[in-house]
Amino acid sequence: MATGTIKKVVSDRGFGFIAAEDAKEYFFHRDGLDSSLNFDRLIGGERVEFDVEASPKGPRATKVRAA
Repeated sequence: MATGTIKKVVSDRGFGFIAAEDAKEYFFHRDGLDSSLNFDRLIGGERVEFDVEASPKGPRATKVRAA
């Protein structure tokens, strides 16, 4: 499990980016959010926990949940 903050949300496209504590940036899709988060109410700076999985375009955040 990794932790970080929401860096950017592109609400009209259904995705965003997380700035992780390991100094990496991870892509996330609205389908990868836990039920504890509402994509339409996400804003930059919110602390989150997440898992990282491999994807064809590189690592991405899944199971994103409120920290």
